[in-house]
Amino acid sequence: MTRLQRLFRIAWVFCRYRLDTFLPLAELPAPLKVFFLLAPWHLFPKPKLSRGDRLRLAMEELGPVFVKFGQILSTRRDLLPDDMAEALKHLQDRVPPFPSDTAREIIERSLGAPVSELFTEFSADPMASASVAQVHAATLPSGQKVVVKVLRPGIQRVIKQDLALMYMMAGLLERYWAEGKRLHPVEVVADYDATIHDELDLQREAANASQLRRNFDHSSLIYIPFIDWDYTRQTVLVMERIHGIPIADVAALKAAGVDMKVLAEKGVEIFFTQVFRDSFFHADMHPGNIFVDVSNPADPKYIAIDFGIVGTLAPDDQSYLARNLLAFFRRDYRQVAQLHIQSGWVPPDTRVNEFEAAIRTVCEPIFEKPLKDISFGHFLLRLFQTARRFNMEVQPQLVLLQKTLLNVEGLGRQLYPDLDLWSTAQPFLESWMRKRIGPSGLIKSLQTHLPAWLEQSPEMPQLVHDTLVQLRSAGPTEEQNRATLALLRDSQTRAEKRWRRTLIAAALVGAAWVSAHYELPELAQSMPPWGWAMLAAAAGLVARGSR
Repeated sequence: MTRLQRLFRIAWVFCRYRLDTFLPLAELPAPLKVFFLLAPWHLFPKPKLSRGDRLRLAMEELGPVFVKFGQILSTRRDLLPDDMAEALKHLQDRVPPFPSDTAREIIERSLGAPVSELFTEFSADPMASASVAQVHAATLPSGQKVVVKVLRPGIQRVIKQDLALMYMMAGLLERYWAEGKRLHPVEVVADYDATIHDELDLQREAANASQLRRNFDHSSLIYIPFIDWDYTRQTVLVMERIHGIPIADVAALKAAGVDMKVLAEKGVEIFFTQVFRDSFFHADMHPGNIFVDVSNPADPKYIAIDFGIVGTLAPDDQSYLARNLLAFFRRDYRQVAQLHIQSGWVPPDTRVNEFEAAIRTVCEPIFEKPLKDISFGHFLLRLFQTARRFNMEVQPQLVLLQKTLLNVEGLGRQLYPDLDLWSTAQPFLESWMRKRIGPSGLIKSLQTHLPAWLEQSPEMPQLVHDTLVQLRSAGPTEEQNRATLALLRDSQTRAEKRWRRTLIAAALVGAAWVSAHYELPELAQSMPPWGWAMLAAAAGLVARGSR
């Protein structure tokens, strides 16, 4: 199908489901308003369906790319009204499987050998068929049971065409819709672009799975299947076949005697461990991707599959997010407002008092409810909706996090309706913050940065000298030279002070460690000469730094 044919197909579906009613016609320029008023969709009767169902059915009819986009949009309550987001939540990948002969051809072309040589058993009927790939059961010559994930043929071309049209529509919305500049629809499509292209590279998914497996090696919380790299390429992924009860099958879990409270709380712990300990989290934790190992019902273990979408957070975002959440728990609304401004999530000229009052208005009614009745995910969504009044911009780095949190909380409440996500999360966050800003966090930071600081410090005087020479040769005025020289000297002085404080801190931490591990007589006998020299130098630095 050519791009023009695809455009006509999309226009036909657009007309059939009367999606024109979603357009902000009153805000469009006069020429576009006239065009849309005269467009042919007025010839179609308006379906007797809710607007959410019309949007969902249109996306299902347009195929896997739009289905996947609809699934992502369903998590964006900051972009869509609640009724439309709820309708899109029910989107499923209603994609028929492609022929098994085609799957065999892709496998053989990618791995360079016949399927009969690669596997002792290969199921022609796929176990599942999704938007971008389908999965077959197989057995390796070693006897290991595996699943073979095969990328859907021609999907790259379809995605390229549909993305081009999405970018065009997003650009029009951003230009002509009053809310467009704040909500950044082009950035939303760009995020989707990156996400779906990541899913098209099965080697990337395999690498994600390997990283998660290392992060939770020997963990009692979750099991990640191993990847067979000898059989994995960009279009084919071979992974250990797992056996467990689907997490959505609550009846089967209860019949197996699973402790549902423990299972729900483990899901919360897994989420916060991935986000704050590892800064690397499985961002597609819907029920179809999660199973449960019930071999020990009193201590069940999660099993995850499908690692095409993962999320990460920068250290600054981690810190701001944790401090925000803890401030919520403590009802410190002023700190929440200040953190939003400090992080750049709202404009710097936002009035703290007004923003604090708006946050209090949202939070106080919620805190009057029993904790088990509070939906943490929906609370955050309400907060973000409130922040719209203060021009809070969409934070792309938090989109996957919001989506994953909603999935985790939804699963947890389905398993154990009395789940108290707040009390489960608060001790974890407090412990994480103590480790981050306590002695262990300081030592870890020094271990990370000290080698680079030591390597760069000898170059600083030469860099200052070279900068001064360049300024002199550039021929600025004498006044400018004096101002620049003063600025450089001030910067150098501050850098020296920072460096001295760092060394002092390192010396103090080292002294504390030594005193904790050695008695004084033992220290006097076992300390080598270079150790005494370093302690003397550290003492000198401390004395100098105190002046």
